[in-house]
Amino acid sequence: MRLTNYSDYSLRVLIYLATAEQENLVTIKDIAESYGISKNHLMKVIYHLGKMGYIETIRGRSGGIRLAKPAAEINIGEVIRKTEEDFYIAECFNHQGNQCVISPVCSLKHILRQALEQFLSVLDQYTLQDIVKNRAVLVDKFLSNKE
Repeated sequence: MRLTNYSDYSLRVLIYLATAEQENLVTIKDIAESYGISKNHLMKVIYHLGKMGYIETIRGRSGGIRLAKPAAEINIGEVIRKTEEDFYIAECFNHQGNQCVISPVCSLKHILRQALEQFLSVLDQYTLQDIVKNRAVLVDKFLSNKE
């Protein structure tokens, strides 16, 4: 199982915002510089995270972004389900484009489906708060990467 860059960047944005003080607004530029990611890539991710209700954006001269709810209320499994386009880990998962001749009788797809369910089940056990328990170390890393 491999996550798309979109999901990866979504989680990184949420982690960054969870390490910031809630009353402080963060800019896309801050996040882009901290991770060494293109600002343009992050703009789409941030827009969609706002639409999903994970972050809020404040427009204007002194605007920015911040978490829309506490980190403890942001479930990682839910974020992944909302940011991944599909979970076609093998051709047989795609009913429209499946060309595999053994698909109707293959046991592998059931094993892969079970593995996918377990993967998501593990992610469901964690919140954003769990990921940022080492907040001080993360903040130091963000700051050192900007220098």
